[in-house]
Amino acid sequence: MIELFSSDTPNGKKISIMLDEIGFNYKVTKLDLAKGDQFKPEFKKISPFAKIPAIIDHSNNNQSVFESGAILIYLAERSGKFYDQENKLNIDQWLMAQMGSMGPFIGQYHYFYKFNKGLSEVGEKRYFEITKRIYEVLEDHLSKNKYLAGENYSIADIATWPWMTRHEWHDIGLKHYQNLSRWYSEISDREAVIKGYAFMDENAVIPKP
Repeated sequence: MIELFSSDTPNGKKISIMLDEIGFNYKVTKLDLAKGDQFKPEFKKISPFAKIPAIIDHSNNNQSVFESGAILIYLAERSGKFYDQENKLNIDQWLMAQMGSMGPFIGQYHYFYKFNKGLSEVGEKRYFEITKRIYEVLEDHLSKNKYLAGENYSIADIATWPWMTRHEWHDIGLKHYQNLSRWYSEISDREAVIKGYAFMDENAVIPKP
């Protein structure tokens, strides 16, 4: 049994989707970020930077893992799925691109544009332009590849897709990006993705492109 410590965020959805994709039993321990649950000492023992998600694998000597990318790799290696060793370098590059660029920059755009609009014109403009550039990079790459790391669905896609579900926040227009929309829609139709997306709200519906 995997215990998933999480909130209803793109990073949290990465892990719920992965767990549903690999068919592992799991339970969710919800953390209320607004109330500061992530800063409680017992959680910081699992996740030192007080960030969600984190897991405890109760079926593997209570192994705990923090950082969503590391969790995806751990679960992929445990299950033998979505992490083709012959294509590991490509998967790692696109996973790290999500962890180091896509997630942080889009997250900053959410902070300035969605949650604190008007706080900083410079911040809004900077992170809008970076987010738009991310769309353009993904569009170009997916014009040549079915999935981020090539022909097969992988943890790189599982890491990136949840961030694109907030495309309506971005005022860029996912529908204007044909190849990115194709990739987004194909993943949106996966049974495990639909289930994992709604891991905290069974009525949650994936936004259309």
